[in-house]
Amino acid sequence: MMIPVIRLRLLYYFRYVFAVCLLALPWVTASRCFGQESPPQTEEQRQARHALNEGVQAFKNGQYEEAARDFLRAKQLDPRLLNAQLYLATTYASQYIPGAPSEENIRMGHAATEEFRGVLGLDPQNLSAIDGLGSMLFQMAGTPFDPDLFQESKSYYQKHIYLHPDDPEPYYWIGVIDWTLAFRANGLLRAKNNLSVRGKQLSDDAPLPPDLRDEYVRGFGVTIDEGIESLKHAISIKPDYDDAMAYLNLLYRRKADTVASQGEREQLIKMADDLIDKVKDIKQKRAESLNRP
Repeated sequence: MMIPVIRLRLLYYFRYVFAVCLLALPWVTASRCFGQESPPQTEEQRQARHALNEGVQAFKNGQYEEAARDFLRAKQLDPRLLNAQLYLATTYASQYIPGAPSEENIRMGHAATEEFRGVLGLDPQNLSAIDGLGSMLFQMAGTPFDPDLFQESKSYYQKHIYLHPDDPEPYYWIGVIDWTLAFRANGLLRAKNNLSVRGKQLSDDAPLPPDLRDEYVRGFGVTIDEGIESLKHAISIKPDYDDAMAYLNLLYRRKADTVASQGEREQLIKMADDLIDKVKDIKQKRAESLNRP
């Protein structure tokens, strides 16, 4: 199953984006990552920035509870200090473990999303908060599986595209979300079929029977097409985007389950296989370039 791998890649991407900013020591430097803050005017605002700097140091040292307290204090002292809310959200998000069922972990995930929403309340076009919400909602949607959270996650990547249509990453994540939904639905349909028949079971790579194929098209045909187009667009922006190619390959296989013609199905499978070969070639060339003296 690919979903844990997807979550891991998303987590690394998410933490990298924010850690680059959080590890900047002066708050003025860090503010350039998330949006310029006004210079402090009052004693409370100066105390807020002092707490913010202490929180950055604590986060840098891996002291997440202390960092959260400092960022929360900075937010309370200056409710319009945007970076305090972004850093607080990031600190919560960094402690969230996708799929872990503990109440504390669930609380941490909800706390992160609420802080990101608070940032968007102050700055609706803040890309860091938009991507943060897209990331957190995706991670929270997998266990237990919640298609509504996946759709909400997608909506934030669509907002990113509206603001910055030339970024390949949000197109990639829309494709991944669409594949996740279509893949799970495909597996459920096959399981339902295998429970209802005696004798030969339907394998994972066999064509769906006509009645199940029609049901699949009704439920996920549009989703599959959206994912394909989104991943193709990501690749058009970044031609060596091997991760996008890998998931385009997977969506072509799901698309193959929506067509009645055997010839069309075989063509889609070949398109998927060709992408696997292309991904291998890109990875090999990338590895060779890294090993050159």
